[in-house]
Amino acid sequence: MLKEIHIQNYALIDQLDLDISNGLTMITGETGAGKSIILGALGLVTGKRADLSAIRDTSAKCVVEAHFDISRLNLKSFFETEDLDYQEVTIIRREILPSGKSRSFINDTPVTLNVVSSIGAQLIDIHSQHQTLQLATDQFQMETMNAFVNEQTKNEKRSGDEVLKSYRSELKEYKSLIKQLGSLKENQAALSRELDYNTFLLNELEEAQIDGLNQEELEQENEQLSNVEQITEALGMLEHKITTEDSGMLDELREVNTHLKAIKGFSLKYLELNERLTSVLVELEDIATEAEALKDQVDVDPERLEFINVKLTLLDNLYRKHQLNNVEDLIKLRDDLADKVLSSQNIDGKIKNMETQIASKTKALDQLATELHELRTKHKTDLEAQIAETVRSLGMKDAQFEVRLLPADTFNANGKDIVEFAFTANRGTPLLALDKAASGGELSRLMLSIKALLSRCKQMPTIIFDEIDTGVSGSIAEKMAIIMKQMATAMQVITITHLPQIASAGDDHLIVRKRNEGDRTVSVIERLSESARVEEIAQMLSGGRISDAARENARILLQ
Repeated sequence: MLKEIHIQNYALIDQLDLDISNGLTMITGETGAGKSIILGALGLVTGKRADLSAIRDTSAKCVVEAHFDISRLNLKSFFETEDLDYQEVTIIRREILPSGKSRSFINDTPVTLNVVSSIGAQLIDIHSQHQTLQLATDQFQMETMNAFVNEQTKNEKRSGDEVLKSYRSELKEYKSLIKQLGSLKENQAALSRELDYNTFLLNELEEAQIDGLNQEELEQENEQLSNVEQITEALGMLEHKITTEDSGMLDELREVNTHLKAIKGFSLKYLELNERLTSVLVELEDIATEAEALKDQVDVDPERLEFINVKLTLLDNLYRKHQLNNVEDLIKLRDDLADKVLSSQNIDGKIKNMETQIASKTKALDQLATELHELRTKHKTDLEAQIAETVRSLGMKDAQFEVRLLPADTFNANGKDIVEFAFTANRGTPLLALDKAASGGELSRLMLSIKALLSRCKQMPTIIFDEIDTGVSGSIAEKMAIIMKQMATAMQVITITHLPQIASAGDDHLIVRKRNEGDRTVSVIERLSESARVEEIAQMLSGGRISDAARENARILLQ
């Protein structure tokens, strides 16, 4: 519900601070007084593009701010999605700077124009003879059908809304499965293209038998086997020089050590030399023993050498081929390739499993879509009758209205139905889809009839009727006023009108006037008192000088 609107420096308005009542509010005024300014300002706070020519003083910024009570609307999820602070009285503000830049705010948080437009569509519905395109859209017609069916079934064991929610939940899962299946098939195609090559690479790496290979040890063993003669010669010479009798190092040093033993008692220094040389003799004996053992271990093995050379060459080739540097990376590559090959082999089973799930989900959707279709079929006659009755009361006594349920090729958000409204205002003419069926005035009365029905079926945003009574006679205007009055018991209705029969039905009455302030013309909006309403209605009735009879008629209308 719109609670307040504040306008600064917009069109003919310098400054306006206006409270808006609940129920039915009438706005009247002479042609050109500026009634459309309110609509233009509300358009700004509901996401319409800014018209820079509408700024009154181009050296100052234009500000339009509206306060909405949204406590009865289900908008918390919208605020969560947009990361906005939820407040039951929400403030939307648009600012147009002298530079032409436009800024938008929701509860003082900067937002994009798209966000303002999204929430604005759920807060205000502006309707005029020139804005009946919504009536012909598939979405509006389906929403009307759904709202009516839900109202008719709300006390039943399973309401239309509950069936629709179940269907949409299943549809969400169905679409997710279809998406997953598409991804699986894309992967299948990609893996199929790569399968042969990946299998070849995997076989090559498996045949290389690289598990447990230590390249550094292989390279050392290769060096040893490639230099057997040099190693044997060196070890043999070492052993020979140390252990040869009479001329080996051990015999000569033993002899020296015998002499040191003879003098070790003469000085601690001689004793220390003796001990050190004894230690060297032990170390030399150990070296000679190890050299002999190592020499005995050296073996000429050309087959082993050939094996190692082949293995090292293979590793080098694999490194260059795959642009890797070590055995660990080759093992990881092999395991990854094994996973891909396995995935290629298993993906067919995954696809079959997914197709089975989709088939099951399709069956469930078909059942729910059929249930929705049966509910719509059952209640569409009542919808047709109620709309036709209201339209006929608005001066189109031969009007006919029909709801057509057409089959859809695929599942849509509402089942497998397409709802199409057909209408004719004249006897003997065929019913046609709404975009081909009627004039602007006829469609306006049809839209009023549908909106009146919707106001009984669901929570509606504030609706503004902008002179939809153009070309309507007095008796029809009274019926339109009654419909608006009934709508206003469930929602906020604002009507811009030039007919006294409609203006008199309002719970509140605002008048737009022009007045001159120096060399400027400004528009002002005032709330009329009861006595002022009598004068305004009387003026609308007389069209000129107000007579006592016009005042009396005005009082009667207001009662």
